[in-house]
Amino acid sequence: MHLVYPAVLAVLLFCVGLYGVLARRNSVLVLMSVELMLNAVNLNLVAFDVWLRDTLHAGQALTLFTITIAAAEIGLGLAIVLMVFRTHGTADLDRLRLLAEDTDPGEEPDPDSMAAATANPATTANPATTADLPHGKATVG
Repeated sequence: MHLVYPAVLAVLLFCVGLYGVLARRNSVLVLMSVELMLNAVNLNLVAFDVWLRDTLHAGQALTLFTITIAAAEIGLGLAIVLMVFRTHGTADLDRLRLLAEDTDPGEEPDPDSMAAATANPATTANPATTADLPHGKATVG
């Protein structure tokens, strides 16, 4: 077996995963792209293990370790995405810029500045009805 074929396939998989991480805005698709990149690394590990004819099969053992870490990573990542989706109502990474506010860890955020940062132009025109709240409930005042 030539080493070129799995190496080229691994490079293509890694490039598709890298494109997915850089271009996608949905957090679930970003997690899937990271998994593609990890699978490209696993393919390289197994291909080099076969090519080097290692008696300890260190490449395959490291691949099993990487698969285990990737399974734990995707479980934790999906749990975080679900919690963010429940609290903010979206999994879009551009709309989640609110999480990266510049506040000190010990300082409480100012409610007025948070309300101004989360204000939707459609809801600020008529403050009596705000149907576009993150939790999906409408308030009439």
